[in-house]
Amino acid sequence: MIKVEENKTTYIINNVVMGEVDYPYINDNTVNINHTFVDPSLRGQGIAGKLMTEVFKYLQEHNLKVVCTCPYATSWLEQHPEYQRLKVD
Repeated sequence: MIKVEENKTTYIINNVVMGEVDYPYINDNTVNINHTFVDPSLRGQGIAGKLMTEVFKYLQEHNLKVVCTCPYATSWLEQHPEYQRLKVD
């Protein structure tokens, strides 16, 4: 199950967080994706990408801009031009 919250999106299995993306607010309309984690037992299954997709849908729905200081988030965003307009230059 993926749970989307204001500053965090998590991947939960049997009530245990097995993956997460953190994105604290920088200001009223901008967040910083600063951390992405997937449990080693689940890596390579596309979970981080699914989490990132849910994060960007949330940001889009809430008219938020994004700065990525997490290397995975930066790479993911470069590969998804449909979300480039959310990026703060």
